[in-house]
Amino acid sequence: MSILRCTHCGEEALEPGFIMDSGQSSQGYVRWVEGALERGLFGGAKLFGRPKWQVEAYRCRTCHHLELFARNPS
Repeated sequence: MSILRCTHCGEEALEPGFIMDSGQSSQGYVRWVEGALERGLFGGAKLFGRPKWQVEAYRCRTCHHLELFARNPS
């Protein structure tokens, strides 16, 4: 894996973490879904058959900027 750098200040001191989702029926972490948001009959996002990627988050220890990466499609 290549060295991750903060796109804000250039520092290499990125600390891994995650963005927590605590909504109803959540799995505890957020995912990136391919394509524009489409709403279903009851107002929720249409997700069936769309690739979903887990979001990895890193925080710069110097300037506290967050970097997000979508990895590992499910």
